[in-house]
Amino acid sequence: MKETKKNIMTYEGIKALEDELEDLKVNRRKEVAQKIKEAREQGDLSENAEYDAAKEEQREIELRIEEIDKILKNAEVVDDEETGKDVVTVGSTVTIYDEEFKEEAVYKIVGSTEVDILNNKISNESPVGRALIGAKAGQKIKVETNAGELKFKVLKIEK
Repeated sequence: MKETKKNIMTYEGIKALEDELEDLKVNRRKEVAQKIKEAREQGDLSENAEYDAAKEEQREIELRIEEIDKILKNAEVVDDEETGKDVVTVGSTVTIYDEEFKEEAVYKIVGSTEVDILNNKISNESPVGRALIGAKAGQKIKVETNAGELKFKVLKIEK
């Protein structure tokens, strides 16, 4: 029997998915059903672009609902109380100093389903995230990436 991969997530990530799921089920389904109803009222469905677009939107919503259900069913929430405040874990916001570029960067370590690089949320499974897990403030980290070796110093850890 294949073991299902657990989705490591923060409380914030779980809440965001639950909110999205609620919106999809309560609001978006109704909106699309109304679009389909209006398109049907126009008559011949064989050449009705609005009907086809609404049905495609309905399929996408149902697929997203199914995807979120699977993620939430296999979610494992990281509990800040169980992890030390002085060690980088999933849910930590880490300020690091990049030794090559001589600049600071701030990342939030999240599970792979919560990644949002535009908002500096990196996965605990990424090379940088994996190297930071377990690190303490003041510790120097080396990360092997496709672009070569990166060197960081952990400056600050926040929960």
